[in-house]
Amino acid sequence: MFEFVVGFTLLLLGAICAGSFGLPSKFVSKDLPWETLWGPFFLFVTLLLPFVAGPILVPGLFATYTKVGFLGLLLPLMFGFLWGLGSMTLGLSFAFIGLSLAYGINYGGMLIVGSLGPMLIHTPEKIQTLSGTVILGGVAICLVGIVFCGRAGVLKAANEADNAPPSEVEKPKKSILPGLLLALASGVFCGCYNIAFSFAMPNGYVGESIYQTTTAAGIIGWRDTLPATFLILFGGFFSSCLYCIMKLNQNKTWKRFLAPKAVAALVIAFLMAVLHDAALVFFGLAVSLLGNISVSLAIFTALAIIVGNFNGFLTGEWRNAGRTAVKWIGAGIIVLVIAVGILAVGRGLDVPPQEPAAPTETQESEVSVTDA
Repeated sequence: MFEFVVGFTLLLLGAICAGSFGLPSKFVSKDLPWETLWGPFFLFVTLLLPFVAGPILVPGLFATYTKVGFLGLLLPLMFGFLWGLGSMTLGLSFAFIGLSLAYGINYGGMLIVGSLGPMLIHTPEKIQTLSGTVILGGVAICLVGIVFCGRAGVLKAANEADNAPPSEVEKPKKSILPGLLLALASGVFCGCYNIAFSFAMPNGYVGESIYQTTTAAGIIGWRDTLPATFLILFGGFFSSCLYCIMKLNQNKTWKRFLAPKAVAALVIAFLMAVLHDAALVFFGLAVSLLGNISVSLAIFTALAIIVGNFNGFLTGEWRNAGRTAVKWIGAGIIVLVIAVGILAVGRGLDVPPQEPAAPTETQESEVSVTDA
């Protein structure tokens, strides 16, 4: 019972971090360019924090990578690159449509790709099983939730335009469609984190995987997935950070880092990065105590969706949206939470019976983690 309470508390802390890492971005000065906040954020998330904290948490971290085959490193890095694109577009969507709507659509798309992707790549025959059928049902419900959230966004934009003050009426209306598409694209790309993780686990594609090399080195328990996590995050560096560098060059905004406001932005970026990476660590700790990865991931995702939307409402994103829009976003979140539960059931049906003599090994071989 004690382990369950501690594990659930860690899961809750992780979900709070995952659903809140974008919140500090709302307190950055509005005249600072997007890339002066999100560039340092991605640098902290993908490079500095993992490879500063990594060797402390996992002794012999870099030696572990040298023992992994070429494909065992390349494939997690490649899909980590796509995950980085997802994180980058999520940051853009926050600026277009706010936290609440972006989180809802992002997590919906991420659930679809993160649930179907590894199965279609590694075990496509399971689509025809009971587990595959349940997962497909969960994916369909995710799509319904995404449509509901999109509808809420359209209604919100229309209501805000209708109730805009006279000084705002003459300004050209901004379409919400780019923000919705960015949020959806971010979910699809962020779902590639799970695919990257599936290539870090034992499979028939890469020879000896990162996970096998890690456990063979005696790194077990909650730390055994960290080398894979750090490698995937590093893959994201090449997409997210390089995009921000391109924007800094294109917009000639490097000099904005010299402004006094940029110091506050750097502090906020670091706080966001700590929240982002802490979500992964808390999740790993929780799974090591709770054991059931499918149920843990479902609870984590559902709570993160709720927290992200709570933060959006808390900061007044839906103040002038109208009751109908609020009802649609509420319905969309409820549908997504239901879909999370169905996907957890589907994944649970696919977990083989555990051997009493070695439950941890069977458990950990099923591990795959999803990021926001």
